[in-house]
Amino acid sequence: MPLTNDQREQVANELKKFASDLNLNDDQKNKLRGFLEQAKEKVQAYRVANPNASKADMVKAVAQHRDQIREQVVKFLTPDQLSRWDSALSTPQQGTGTSGPARHPSIAVRENR
Repeated sequence: MPLTNDQREQVANELKKFASDLNLNDDQKNKLRGFLEQAKEKVQAYRVANPNASKADMVKAVAQHRDQIREQVVKFLTPDQLSRWDSALSTPQQGTGTSGPARHPSIAVRENR
């Protein structure tokens, strides 16, 4: 399912955040952009195919896509970047009580049906 302009903008914003946090080079940015777009497309397709999915079901689906992205990023991130990637996706955000993926909607569950 193709991404809407709004979803593409979300991916671009996520990519900017990751690029800044991880100090990505242009090649790494291009690779990550593709993986983030694929993840967002898969989550959107899951939502369409399962309109009554519970939040728990969505969490499972997103976790699977997040794991698939990680399998890909280990191929091109440096060890330091990978460590920061894992940290960004697993640590609670200060003052919000939410985990890191909430900053990155392509790989986080959101209630925007």
